[in-house]
Amino acid sequence: MTYAQHLKDRYRLMIGYVGTIFIGVAFLLLIPLLAAIGFGEFHVVDDLLVSALIAAAVGLFLRHNFHDNAEVSLTIQEGGVIVMFAWFGGIFFSALPFQLSGQLTFTQAIFEASSGWSTTGLSVVDVTNTPQAFLLWRSWMQFLGGAGFAVLMLSAIIGPLGLGLFNAEGRLDKLLPNVAQSAKMIMVIYIGYTLAGFLLYLLAGMPWFDALIHALSSLSTGGFSTQVDSIGAYRSITIELITIVLMLLGSTSYAAHYLLLNRQVGKFFKVDEYRLMWLILFFITPILTVVILNQWFGSMDQGIRSSVFQIVSSLSTTGYSTVNLVKWEGFSRLALLLLMMLGGMAGSTAGGIKIYRVLLLFKSLVWNIRGYFLPKNIIRENIVNRPDGPIFLKKSMIIESANFVTMYFLFYLAGLTIFLLYGYPLSDSMFEMASALSTVGLSVGITTPTAPLGILWTMTSMMVIGRLEFFVIFFASIKVVKDMTYLARHQ
Repeated sequence: MTYAQHLKDRYRLMIGYVGTIFIGVAFLLLIPLLAAIGFGEFHVVDDLLVSALIAAAVGLFLRHNFHDNAEVSLTIQEGGVIVMFAWFGGIFFSALPFQLSGQLTFTQAIFEASSGWSTTGLSVVDVTNTPQAFLLWRSWMQFLGGAGFAVLMLSAIIGPLGLGLFNAEGRLDKLLPNVAQSAKMIMVIYIGYTLAGFLLYLLAGMPWFDALIHALSSLSTGGFSTQVDSIGAYRSITIELITIVLMLLGSTSYAAHYLLLNRQVGKFFKVDEYRLMWLILFFITPILTVVILNQWFGSMDQGIRSSVFQIVSSLSTTGYSTVNLVKWEGFSRLALLLLMMLGGMAGSTAGGIKIYRVLLLFKSLVWNIRGYFLPKNIIRENIVNRPDGPIFLKKSMIIESANFVTMYFLFYLAGLTIFLLYGYPLSDSMFEMASALSTVGLSVGITTPTAPLGILWTMTSMMVIGRLEFFVIFFASIKVVKDMTYLARHQ
């Protein structure tokens, strides 16, 4: 077999799997469709049905014409190509109901769907004038996007052969030796916490629909809400505490949750990344509390409530708020910006750089400084405690983390430059770009339905790139271009 024929066979396999995911998106659209019927919102039933039929038709066509029944393993590069095209197509089909209904323009619909699947939470939707079925669809996207549903679904179907696909989306949380078992275990953990959150919200007095929406969006660290003022609209400390717990659970890796479920509590609290996350929270909270007390709040309890909630919301990259952040300036805005960039734990639903990478770089710096004062012949064993046990720090791990941080800030500066060219203030631009690239969802007023198309497309791109962590799209695009060029030359 020639290499050109080999490439064609591999792409037939990949396109077939993309078709399978599109069929899955069609089935997912049935949830808001049934909800629209149940809510009596019959004016959007056709829009949801047509969107589902289009997704199913495209998926069946790709599956029928390109799928290869041969059982072959996917490489991580091939997994990256599948993930990239599945995301692009999934976002397009998910945006169709908003556009077909006239609720949003094409650009706005793509923005909203991208914000949903990437679990960002930035929105151009008027929640006071949007059908409940569409509000459910937004949060349903966040719930599924947080779990990496498309990847987990396909991994569960093709089992061990899908390891490359499982890793391509940046998933290091292989809880069990078998990929399919890991995918199913992640969903069990995820659904269990969501149901618990839903029940707690109900007990706290939240209406059932609001409880469902916020349970779906809190654990996925998405941040879509049914209220213009987000969680602050309820003015309930109980609801705020429930949301804080769910956001913290969402920003903790699945592998760490697996330790708790197996009653390995001691091992759980030894995880370096988890300990650093709590150290950051305990360090930043009192400082920010003092700052905002001096600026906006006169009572200690309100200051503590506001600072704790916004810190957790930022670090977990959820994007809920209890106060208007437009007036937050100086250190308070800078603190939230840095927390948004940092993000939660690796292997969680949170976005951002991830605490794990920052931990590796910090420990590497400390160990290098120590090395200057140690005898040259001494053997050092630098260890990092992860959920799967202690590992020796390798130079390649440091390089990978440094490369990721470099890519993050290159994209951040590129997006920031576009904001400045449109005339937005530097402080607002820095905050909004960090929110989009780290998939947070907090806004200081730039994200609106009337925002320029260039701004909306820039933020859309950054949300997707940030969710897929740069290298998936980067290397997948290079692979596709390189392979297509080769095939064009050898026809």
